[in-house]
This record gives sequence, C-alpha cells and structure tokens, in this order.
Amino acid sequence: MSGPEISDSPKGMMDIALRFGSFLTRLGLVALVVFVLQGCSLFDWMFSKEKEEKSPAELMSEGMDNYESGYNESALEAFRELKDKYPYSPYAITAEIRIADALFRKTLYDEAFEAYSEFERLHPKNPEIPYVIYQKGMCHFDQVTTIDRDQSHTLVAKEEFERLLKKYPSAEYARMARIKIRECYIFLSRYELYVARFYFKKKNYRAAMGRYQYILENYPDLGQYEEAVEYLSRCRQKLEEQAGKDSG
Repeated sequence: MSGPEISDSPKGMMDIALRFGSFLTRLGLVALVVFVLQGCSLFDWMFSKEKEEKSPAELMSEGMDNYESGYNESALEAFRELKDKYPYSPYAITAEIRIADALFRKTLYDEAFEAYSEFERLHPKNPEIPYVIYQKGMCHFDQVTTIDRDQSHTLVAKEEFERLLKKYPSAEYARMARIKIRECYIFLSRYELYVARFYFKKKNYRAAMGRYQYILENYPDLGQYEEAVEYLSRCRQKLEEQAGKDSG
C-alpha cells in the first residue's frame, strides 16, 4: 500500500509552508510566555528581600534613626508607612506624634499644628497631651517675627500655653509654658508700644493715648510702664492744647 500522496504543486507547497509557519509562531508564543514567567520568578527570587514588608518595630527604628540624625523627610516616610500599614500597632500612636515632630522640624508649622491637633482629638487621655499642647503653641510662637508685624501668631501661641497651664499645671511642660507666656506678653506689649509711638508721631494723640492706656492696664510690669505713663501725660497735654486752639 502506498502512503499519502504529497503534492509537489506550487499551491501544495505554499500550504505546507503556511502551516509550518503557523506552528512555529504558536511555539514561539508558548516559549515567550514560559520565559516571561520564569523571568518573573527569577526576579522575585533575586529581589525578594527588597519586597519584604518591614515590621512595625523595624519602621519605628528606621524612623527614629533618621529623625535623630536630622533626616526629617526620611523619618516622615517611615513613620507614615508605619501609621498607614499598621494602624493598630502599639507603635502607631508614637508614629503619629513623631510625624508632627518631623513636620515641626521641617518648619512646616501649619501642617505640624494640624498633626498635633489630630493627635489630641484622637487621644485626649494620652500622657503625651501636655507635650502636644506645648508644641501646638510653639508652632505659632516660632512664627512670631518682629514687633511691627501682626501679632496673631503671638496671640494663638499664648492661648495654647495658657490652656496647657490651666489643664496640666503640674506637668513638666507647664513650667516651660509659663516662660513662653511671659515672652508672648512682652511681644504684645512691645507691639502696642510701637503702634502708640506711630500714632503719637502722626499727631493722632487720642489714638496714641488709647494705646498707652491699654499698655498700662494690660502690661504693667513688662518694661513699658514708665514710657507709657510719660507719653500718656504728653497725649493729654497735646489734646488740651488742641482744644484750646479750637476754642480760641
């Protein structure tokens, strides 16, 4: 019996070539898939250590090492990763404070203030709250510049320090808050004195007199008393002179 007849016509040969090419294409695709899968496995094996997630303790240690070395951005990354990945870890609460501290060190005072505020809201009974309130005050205190500028930061800082003193009078940070409160009062009194001098130079004696009176009533023992008394008297004298000219 003879085998199947193989056509040697051009059409038959073309058909065989197309089938063989299709077979090679499918074989190549299978080989490529196998290679990719094996390559991924090899890559994972080679770099598995880099992809291993760090434990909460490792992240805390890494964050603190960077924080103490002054690498605040790297510390932030470690603390944030700890907080996000392990929110129920015993280290998570500490990470929240350290996030605020790192932001404070980076002089991102508004962000730090919000981070401290969030911690106080979430953990009102935490033993670190006196420190947190003190740092909230410092976020504004460190933005106080010169006496000729708006003193809104001074006022907010004073409010936070006074709140700390009222809620935790025996806390370690209460003593430091007392010092800062006095410094805030000095800034505020100097600002009032600056404004009073401005009005006096502009010959707006009634406005100047009001400022000097305010200084005497609110900042009697901060070094501005004598000048305020003297210029309060001068303002009254000038106003009397003006009144005499107007009546004459």
